[in-house]
Amino acid sequence: MDNSPESALRSRQPPTTSSDAGSIAPAGRFGRVFAVVAAGVAMSNLDLFIVNVALPDMGRHFDGSSLSSLSWMLNAYAVVFAALLVPAGNFADRTSPRRAYLVGTGIFALASALCAVAPTVWFVVAARVLQAAGAAVMTPSSLGLLLAAPPPARRGAAVRAWTAVSGLAAALGPVADGLLTELDWRWVFLVNLPVALAVLVARPRVLPHPPQRPGAARTDLASAVLLTVGIAALALGLVRGPDWGWGSAGVVGALCAAALLLAAFVYRSARHPSPVLPLPLLRVRTFSTASVAAFVFSVAFAAMLLSGVLWCQNVWHWSVLRTGLAIAPGPLMVPGLAIAAGPLVARLGAGRVAAAGCVVFAGGITWWILRLDPRPDYVGAMLPGMLLTGVGVGLILPTLISAAVTALPAASFSTGSAVVTMARQIGTVIGTALLVAALGGATAGDLGSLTDAYDLGWIITDTAVVLARLACLAIPRPRPASAP
Repeated sequence: MDNSPESALRSRQPPTTSSDAGSIAPAGRFGRVFAVVAAGVAMSNLDLFIVNVALPDMGRHFDGSSLSSLSWMLNAYAVVFAALLVPAGNFADRTSPRRAYLVGTGIFALASALCAVAPTVWFVVAARVLQAAGAAVMTPSSLGLLLAAPPPARRGAAVRAWTAVSGLAAALGPVADGLLTELDWRWVFLVNLPVALAVLVARPRVLPHPPQRPGAARTDLASAVLLTVGIAALALGLVRGPDWGWGSAGVVGALCAAALLLAAFVYRSARHPSPVLPLPLLRVRTFSTASVAAFVFSVAFAAMLLSGVLWCQNVWHWSVLRTGLAIAPGPLMVPGLAIAAGPLVARLGAGRVAAAGCVVFAGGITWWILRLDPRPDYVGAMLPGMLLTGVGVGLILPTLISAAVTALPAASFSTGSAVVTMARQIGTVIGTALLVAALGGATAGDLGSLTDAYDLGWIITDTAVVLARLACLAIPRPRPASAP
């Protein structure tokens, strides 16, 4: 008798139908399903990376707003996105991933239009909150739709292809941002509208109808509020630490409030019938360890990406277009590696492949610590580090996401993918906040102080990568199939 956590989790799912076990969409339709799903995934990821590169230019437009204020364009999005992912995944599982995907696409498009007409920084932040809500509905349902299309044996490859699209969007984002921002930063958001329209027009003839869980309880929205406010308080304390003083009442109060709110979130999740953080999923060891590794690595990834952008524009004083071209080679490494790493994972296991990626990524950050200085030297100083971090990301994120989600039963794909993405987004908030805090100690106009601040940010980044590697090594290897 199987008493494993995986077995216990599956026992709580409704009986599968023939379509649950096999392909929901006809095999010939998988390419069309992937195209529609990939368009939405690319749209949301492209927007995220475009905003990273556009941040300094938007600051100049809005009367020289400070980095700590501008960082909320990233953090508000990531906080709300993280908090709403599981409720949105639950909604998709209970009703229809197809419907959820289309609703999320529409909300994301509307919010993008509002960002484009924003008169102030805080209007952009508010519109980004709405945009995050749309992305939260769209993302887990997109993976749920994609996993419903192929047979079970091809689901791991489908997840890798889904992640490769994200990597390709990350690669194109900086370059697209440079081109669009040369016209006006508002085009950064307007570019989403034609993509969203194409998705909404194409959907009736393409998207499958995955199995639903109509009897599932509604997700606890009070827990989502606790998580949102708790992570926002943590980011506030970290971002404002250099300005207010680490021992100030504001910073200490924000960090204490974050600790209490997040403790209340975990407590409520343990007792609610349909929590934001489904604890039964965490008893599946592969899922839980891969999710923890994705969370910790995302701290490093967010700090790396933003630091590269800010270094090019604030230290080397490069244009937005030149910065975008400088950042692009790293993300360009991700799509090919996301696919090519599949045989390595099958032979060595997800944990070992992701752990190796952490070593490569840390090597890229260490290269920057040793070689980058205020004198521009892209080929000799920045490019090698960018390529190494790109290789690391390509080995780590697709491997962790695939390992986590494919360890779950089919009826929990949307919710499970939401938990993994939630972990990644919370890591992104913390990584961005830690980098902003490190750079906040620099003295304006003092290049020595500025480079020391970046070095501190990169040391924090490398520390996070070391912790991520330890989590990767804890991922269990799949047991070999027994002989018949």
